[in-house]
Amino acid sequence: MIGILPRLIEIVGEENVSNKESDLVTYGLDWTRFFEPDPIAVVFVRTTEQVIQLVQFARKEGVGLVPSGGRTGLSGGACAIDREVVVSFEKMNQVVEFSSADASVTVQAGVITANLQAFAQEKGLYYPVDFASSGSSQVGGNIATNAGGIRVLRYGMTRQQVSGLKVVTGAGELLELNKGLTKNNTGYDLRHLFIGSEGTLGFVVEATFQLAATPEKATVMLLAMNRMEDCLEILTAFREHITLNAFEFFSHKALEAVLLHSDLEPPFARTSIFYVLLEFESPDEQALVNALKAFERCTSQRWVADGIVASSESQNRALWQYRERISASITSRTPYKNDIAVRVSQVPEFLHTVERLVGISYPDFEIVWFGHIGDGNLHLNILKPAEMLTDQFKKQCEQVSDTVFAAVREFGGSISAEHGIGLLKKEQLHFSRSDEEIASLRSIKTIFDPDGIMNPGKLL
Repeated sequence: MIGILPRLIEIVGEENVSNKESDLVTYGLDWTRFFEPDPIAVVFVRTTEQVIQLVQFARKEGVGLVPSGGRTGLSGGACAIDREVVVSFEKMNQVVEFSSADASVTVQAGVITANLQAFAQEKGLYYPVDFASSGSSQVGGNIATNAGGIRVLRYGMTRQQVSGLKVVTGAGELLELNKGLTKNNTGYDLRHLFIGSEGTLGFVVEATFQLAATPEKATVMLLAMNRMEDCLEILTAFREHITLNAFEFFSHKALEAVLLHSDLEPPFARTSIFYVLLEFESPDEQALVNALKAFERCTSQRWVADGIVASSESQNRALWQYRERISASITSRTPYKNDIAVRVSQVPEFLHTVERLVGISYPDFEIVWFGHIGDGNLHLNILKPAEMLTDQFKKQCEQVSDTVFAAVREFGGSISAEHGIGLLKKEQLHFSRSDEEIASLRSIKTIFDPDGIMNPGKLL
């Protein structure tokens, strides 16, 4: 370490290198709390050239580099646990270029998601990737994990928004990919290799995003239901009448947690087993009329037990709180999270299958469900019993995960819908990828990261 620190200081400046214990702990972990941080140092990069020099230095010294954005990941993808150097991008946070004609913006990797949203709004445009951590997550991390969020149903994942990338590979080479082009049919699109690669091939230093038109006025509805099977009927009914921006769901246990940890009132007089929160465009009265037609059909078919329609923007925000506060409400219970996906048509059967499997093996575990059901993404949260030690809980949950992931494989689904593989799920990658696919992934990593220094130990 004595020899490494002076060289790091030489590259980025003394004020941008820290080995203080508090910084090592803070920047050595993401929201995954099952690992002990053990980095050598934290480096705060300011320029692409510094990133290139760091990679070249790391290759020479055989030191691993772990990228650090907002550290809001839930799979250990930004955890430094084996004497690596953490590379923080929080000081690379500038807007590089905006083009009104292209409706695009180029930013550095450390720009916070909410700041990008605000910038787009100032320009009369819209950046649609949105989730609970938008106030602290950074776009580089969003790209590294192909982040989704609450409006994937309408706008797609981060991948759909990225029209250009600048990346520094593990070979210390700067690649400029796609250059913001809308149409580019010149062979392999390497941009997509780096989106979702979790920093294992290289580090994103700049990204160009295609911005969307500002959405029309929206209205939110909260619906109660007692059968998961009815959820698909509700989705189909509303899609026939209106344009949906979001279609979220959560269980009553999730609602109970929110009510316990907030000043929110119960939304309905009677409890139901599940709830759906949907958002739709309502630029005029006709859109609301169409939505009410869909609602009436759902109630007449008894798919919906009760419902609330927001009548103002403030009521929209209030209804969203029942969904957005879930994660924070269960944090104190040390939840073990599984972020999984199947085809939308399979969601009810899959949910029942998982509940049955977990209930048989671990009847004392409490399960909280929520997720972006409109795109088949379910968040399975297992809450730690108060009397159980964390290590014991994690061990048992890993066994649960194997059971759940085996079901995911049977359904042809994904063991990670939007949070990546990281450290937490690397041993289970085979549940979603074949041996042949994994071998191909390893070959690709060797090309871009020949010395294995880029976020080592993650994903593969």
